[in-house]
Amino acid sequence: MTAHHFQNSARYWRTPLLPGADLLTAEYHDHEFSPHWHDAYTIPVIVAGAEGYRYLGSDYVAEAGSVPIINPGELHTGSKAVEAGWRYRVMYAPVDFIHELANEVAGKPQALPWFAPGVIRDPDLAQRLAHAHCLLEAGDDPLAAEAAMLDALSTLLVRYAQTQPEASRLAADDSRVATMQECLTGDLAEAVTLAEVARAAGLSPFHAARLFTQTTGLPPHAWRNQVRLQRALAPLRAGVSVTDVAAASGFTDQSHFTRHFRRMFGVPPGRWQGS
Repeated sequence: MTAHHFQNSARYWRTPLLPGADLLTAEYHDHEFSPHWHDAYTIPVIVAGAEGYRYLGSDYVAEAGSVPIINPGELHTGSKAVEAGWRYRVMYAPVDFIHELANEVAGKPQALPWFAPGVIRDPDLAQRLAHAHCLLEAGDDPLAAEAAMLDALSTLLVRYAQTQPEASRLAADDSRVATMQECLTGDLAEAVTLAEVARAAGLSPFHAARLFTQTTGLPPHAWRNQVRLQRALAPLRAGVSVTDVAAASGFTDQSHFTRHFRRMFGVPPGRWQGS
């Protein structure tokens, strides 16, 4: 007899109560998220099973009832940590919204909230987040849903928000990487060679690739694809066809775009768009 396991099933959805946010209700058995980042705060609560992920150089396991937060722009992966897989609810909360809420909670201007790497094991917080997510998804009582959402997110901020430590990195390297990133994102539909990127930073292709990968966690081509995928979300949300978005984003064809999109978001772009 085969042991029960979760399906690969994901639904992205939105609510006017959290403007600009994407929300996800999903379960996965064998889907593996490739290294990627989100422009928003990733605030998941694991409902059942367990998820394993790599983040900021360490491996973590988030079991049911835990909250494995990811800061905006930080590279991470995701896959099952137990045979059954995992089920979770996720808020991708916009940076501006969380920053403004932090200011309101403190009653004065705050630094941008930052959450230390690791799994938050706080059953009360997990219950508040799951409850708010369920109410937002049901959409039956906006007043109760918004109150629960603000309660959950403010509890998260009060208990766990910190100020990001200053990174001690070489300014010259930062400048070179920024130059390479600018070169890679100037026109996402245009082909760019490693030699061109390296030349812009005054480095050899070998040293450019090594520095870029060490600094960002991804080689230049993979980093560029992540930017393309992030920038594809707005036109998809606005109803632009997947074919047109794929072409405008610089992917060679729709299947290439779909394959990368699914590895990052767990669903093909048409499903994400139709949610």
